[in-house]
Order: sequence, then structure tokens, then C-alpha cells
Amino acid sequence: MKTVLIIDDNPGVGEALSLLLSLHDIEPLYAASPEAGLAILAGGKVDLVIQDMNFTADTTSGAEGVALFRAIRAKYSDLPVILLTAWTRLEAAVELVKAGASDYLAKPWDDNKLVITIGNLLELSETSAELRRSRQERRSRREALEQRFDLDGLVFASEAMLSTLELAAQVARTELPVLVSGPNGCGKERVAALVHANSAQRKGPFVALNCGALPADLIEAELFGADSGAYTGAHKAREGRFEAAHGGTLFLDEIGTLPLAGQVKLLRVLETGRFERLGSSRTRESKVRVISATNADLKAMVAAGTFREDLYYRLNVFELRLSALADRRDDILPLAEFFLGKGSGARITDAARSALLAHPWPGNVRELKNVMARAGLLAGEGKIELGHLGLASAAAAPAATRNLDEPSREAVLGALATAGGVVSRAAQELGLSRQALYRRMERYGLDAG
Repeated sequence: MKTVLIIDDNPGVGEALSLLLSLHDIEPLYAASPEAGLAILAGGKVDLVIQDMNFTADTTSGAEGVALFRAIRAKYSDLPVILLTAWTRLEAAVELVKAGASDYLAKPWDDNKLVITIGNLLELSETSAELRRSRQERRSRREALEQRFDLDGLVFASEAMLSTLELAAQVARTELPVLVSGPNGCGKERVAALVHANSAQRKGPFVALNCGALPADLIEAELFGADSGAYTGAHKAREGRFEAAHGGTLFLDEIGTLPLAGQVKLLRVLETGRFERLGSSRTRESKVRVISATNADLKAMVAAGTFREDLYYRLNVFELRLSALADRRDDILPLAEFFLGKGSGARITDAARSALLAHPWPGNVRELKNVMARAGLLAGEGKIELGHLGLASAAAAPAATRNLDEPSREAVLGALATAGGVVSRAAQELGLSRQALYRRMERYGLDAG
């Protein structure tokens, strides 16, 4: 049950409000003075305060109410406070609303309006507290991750990326093969490099090979090496990636493009650590941890007979799934700022931020990096405007999104200012639910307290 504290020097007001709250399953507490009210706050849990503005007979200045509100706000910054006033002039109450009071109502109050206001504020307070708890929990988890896992400056803010990195930290110090899955450009090689950097093999080499970037007839030579004359143009012996990665990690990107013949040989190396160079009968050994990556559905390829089932299960002992950038939008703006560079004097305008958030990012992080490189070049030390981004959707998407459910940071700030900081009123002005507005405030780094 929620608890509401009534602070009013008139016992009749306290009795009337207590009865009203009790009828709506809200526990009332009553204090006849500011001092008594503050003592109750210090002694127990209170979810909302209804306070009068004058406590001395024949006093209408509101100074006592202002002092009480400031005392409450100083110790309980997130506690919703409703002001009750019998004044004809409400300027002081309005000023307190701007300073953080949740609402004000004139005496005599309307019971229905007061109950609705209290219900909304209790719901908002719970939502806001949940958001704060969520942010604090995420910060704590990130700090704990940074203490045991070298992130090498990786920029991220999303829950999805944090969860993936927590799994990466668990598997890094094992010897298990890892499969990193996700769409092109989402950072699979970067995650693989982090796993290596935190592994027992971190002092060894990290060797990467994009299996999809080589002709099928050269893949085996790249993986296992080749003796002189093994194929046209092989004028001297060369070592393969398994030899080069000995004692370290071999990262095989686009593993789904590996030909079946190469899959057979790769399976043998994973099982025995042995292989032969192309054109050689000499068996060699290499101790290598393999991390592979794919943007393909390997299970479907197994069903179609284009990827060996035994190899799939050998590679996929532990899978790290990376989400597309469009599915972890909390990462977009931090990454955009990072790609501009610390030395850049350019600032991303609100319109450009809205466009970045609205864009679908089919090319993921790689596309965002290229967009910000272009925008930084065009803007120089000035502001990065919508036109600097060069996004096909930039002209239409921000305006359309604001009309639907994605107001810009500038629009959110304007609505909050107009509403005097009262989130419920700002949400109504923007055409959003309160929860939706809180999500936007969190995304834009605005205080939801």
C-alpha cells in the first residue's frame, strides 16, 4: 500500500484528506506542522507529500511552505510533493513547481482531480525510481565488468552490449572455441579481439582471416600454408594462419563461406591440432584457440548440407550473439560522439541526433563510423547539421518520427520547460505516454528524477 503524508495546520483538512485517501486504498499520515512532517519523513517510508503553504494564523506569504518544500527537496530529492494553497495569487506555487514540485491545487480542492493527480504521481514516481534503479544497476554491472575484463576503450551504453560482454568475460579465460554471430558491421572482430585480450593466450598473436574475402581455391593455403610449387604462383613455401597464430588466437570471419573441403581439414585441426601444408605430406602441429564469426544461419546451412554438422558443433561450443545497431539504439549517440574524435570541436545538433536515432543502420556500426567521418569533414569545427550526415532517410525521418513517437532532444527539453518540469504534462504535450517520455529522457541523458 502506498503512503501519503499530509502536512497542514488545519486538522479538518487532515481529516478530510485522510478519509479520501483511505477510500482509495492509500495509507494517510498526518502532521500539523512542518517540524512534525519532517520528523515523520525521517522515520519511515513515504511515497508522496501533500503540503500546505501557510502554517501561522493570518499569514499568506507562503514563506513557510517554501521553506518546508526546500527542506523536503534537500533530503528527499525524488519525493513527489503536491502543494495546497488557498491564495488568489499563485505565483509562488508556480515558482515551486518550476523548482521541482509535482503539482499544486487550490483550496477547496476537487476530490476527483486530487485522486487522479495522486495516482498519476505515484505511478510516475515508481516508473522514475525503476529507471534510476535500472541505470544504477547497469553502471554497477559495467564497473564490475571493467574490474575483471579489459574493455580496451570499447564504447557502448546498451543493455544488449553489456550482456554480451559479460558473457564474453566468462568465456575468455577458458579454452573453449567461440562463435560470434551477428550481422555485418556490428563489431564481431572487435569482440573476438577482446576475448583474446582477456584470455590465457593474450600474450600470443591474434591472427584474423576473412574467409569470404578469398577465392575458394586459396582458402586452404591461407589456413594451413603451402609448400613451393603447390599451386600456380607458389614460388616459395609459406606458412598458413594456423602456424602464424601458434600460441594465440585465430579469428575466422565469415566461417560460413568456407568450402566443404576446407571444413573437413579445419575439423581435423580442431580435434587434433594437426594439419599439413598444401602440397606437403609433413604433419605439423599448432596450439591455437579458434574464434569464428558469421552473419549466416549456420543451422540452416547444416540442414541444406552446405555446412558440416560436426564442424558446427565443434565451433559453436559457446556462442556470443551481437545485436544489430538498430536493436541497441542506446549505443548510437555515444558511438557517434566517439567517431567524431576527442579533438573535434564539432557538436551534433538536436536535429542530427534525431536523424541518427531514427536511421535503420543497415550497415550497423561500420556505417555509422563512415557517416560520422563524412559529417566531421564537412562540418569542420562547427555544428553537425542534418545535411552533413548524408542519410537518405534524414530529410523525412526526424519530422515523421517527432509526429509519432520519437521527439528530438530539443523538443523534449522544450516540452519539459513549458510544463515546468512536470513530466506528465510534458508527455501530454508531446503526445507520449509517461513511460515513453521517460525512455526518451534516459536516451538523451536528461534527468528523470
